[in-house]
Amino acid sequence: MNTAVLPSTFVLTLLLAVGLFFFIKASVKDRTEQVKLSSDSAQESLLTQLQQYFSDRAYRVAAVDAPNYQVTFEGFVRPSWFLAIFLTMLSAGGTLCLGLVLAMLVPQNGQFFLALVLLSPLAGIFYWKKAGRSEQVSLKLEAESGSETKSLITVRAHRDELAAMQKALDLKPVS
Repeated sequence: MNTAVLPSTFVLTLLLAVGLFFFIKASVKDRTEQVKLSSDSAQESLLTQLQQYFSDRAYRVAAVDAPNYQVTFEGFVRPSWFLAIFLTMLSAGGTLCLGLVLAMLVPQNGQFFLALVLLSPLAGIFYWKKAGRSEQVSLKLEAESGSETKSLITVRAHRDELAAMQKALDLKPVS
């Protein structure tokens, strides 16, 4: 084989391994956002809808500031089995490729480099330990100026939770 092919293949494989590392690390990143939403419901009825929605999703009320219409909900987000297995498989493929390239570069110790695949379950374990955590959703309700039946709500939560809430309660983003 051409002597220039192996080092360039090694460099490319190493770059892919670095990308895989950061992909696995990003799987547990906090994705909390704050948005302002509009509803056609009055404050009291919207608050009741929100409490019902979050209790259905296994959140509990952590703090209430009734005069200011502020509520904080807290719930535990479980890690995904699918994502843990997927990350483990991606890690296995990446470490196998790196091990094969290293085995071709250093043939006398090639079998040791192939053993890198045994480290791949660490990706799933890392995800499983870091992804399961307590999440908070903070809400602040306001009456829309000039309207008795419309409300504004400021929500701080995980972006997936925000999308699900907007769809379930028919809330519209305020621009």
